[in-house]
Amino acid sequence: MNYLAHAHRFLDDPYFAAGTALPDWMSVIDRKNRPRKQYAVPVTQHDDPIMAGFARGVVQHHEDDFWFHQNPPFVSLSTAFAVEVRQMLEPGLGHQAGFTGHIVVELLLDAVLCERDPTLLDRYYQMLHSLDAALVEAAANEICRKPVSRLAWLIPRFIDERFLADYADDQRLLWRLNGVMKRVGIPQLPTTIANWLASARPRVRELADDLLPPT
Repeated sequence: MNYLAHAHRFLDDPYFAAGTALPDWMSVIDRKNRPRKQYAVPVTQHDDPIMAGFARGVVQHHEDDFWFHQNPPFVSLSTAFAVEVRQMLEPGLGHQAGFTGHIVVELLLDAVLCERDPTLLDRYYQMLHSLDAALVEAAANEICRKPVSRLAWLIPRFIDERFLADYADDQRLLWRLNGVMKRVGIPQLPTTIANWLASARPRVRELADDLLPPT
């Protein structure tokens, strides 16, 4: 699951919602410093309700992902996408096809949520604007095993970039996907992927209810 799928149910509780983003934010600034569930659970009992709520959001992220990645509609759809993408890549890039099939389901699910609720994206970024980024970083330091020093720097840039809006457009989504490919050190996806995304989008839309965790 991606940012909106994790957070959309919790926008009235900003620090909980921010906690659902922490594992993904840490993958950007320090991939090895993972806020694992077992590190977050004790912090849910913190005396400070903001710290406790943030930690509960981190736990929610991990519980959502555990459910999502075992969910038969996700497994079926991401596998089908990987097979299709592999046909458009150079030989020997099956690992990239699998990675792409996986994340495309997640990103298109966020796009579907925005289609369903045209106010969602603005409300999500308004929620982020309401946060004290330094306090979020302090909460992350309660959970992560190594010091976190760049999260307060990342959050305003994450807000300004507003890249979640690009998921609605196939060409812009391809550009964002290639940004991910560059960050993880694998080849750029070909331009033909944009046309394929147009065919993948309605299939995620059709299964969206089954891809979202029970409320």
